[in-house]
Amino acid sequence: MIEATDVFELFRKHRGDAIVMAGGLSGYRHWHEYSSTPGRDAGGFVHTMGALSPAALGVALAQPDERVVLFDSEGALLMNLGSLATIADQGPANLYHFLLDNEGYATTGGQPVPSAQDIDYAGMARDAGYPAAYSFDNLEDLATSLPEILATPGPVFVTIKVIPEIENTPIGLRDPLPMRPFGQIIQELQQELGVRGRSS
Repeated sequence: MIEATDVFELFRKHRGDAIVMAGGLSGYRHWHEYSSTPGRDAGGFVHTMGALSPAALGVALAQPDERVVLFDSEGALLMNLGSLATIADQGPANLYHFLLDNEGYATTGGQPVPSAQDIDYAGMARDAGYPAAYSFDNLEDLATSLPEILATPGPVFVTIKVIPEIENTPIGLRDPLPMRPFGQIIQELQQELGVRGRSS
């Protein structure tokens, strides 16, 4: 298994100007530490498990000239497995779907997800119609393959086994996650992309 922070450290060297949508506890907790262009970060779905993958699809379809990179979690993906088929059907060539698989629900105490050690998420994505899918549990292998992955037309799916960061503190007693308000995220992304938002 790989430290999620090592994944982000590796990826930031290859990010370029990609739009990044980072979910799951690892994404919310750490990606902001590695991002050099927060205006192109569009996470903020911490309370909507299962919504990040269709949101990433929407951004990729609306902005076909922009690379969109999603850091998903397996707990969230399991709540909306149909998104794999929908993404594959729509076929956005600019979408790169990374799944940080820690085999559990880290946010709520580390309970194992169903069939945690047996599910082949990359195989599921491939069978759903993703033209390319990869699996990694070793940082060196990921580092060697990442340039090729990001040069492959999407949608591309990449499962990465990451070390769990279990959160056992009661939710009401936790330090707040370092997230911008959702409205601010959308507004800053629109400004970055030169997209005019709806007038109120």
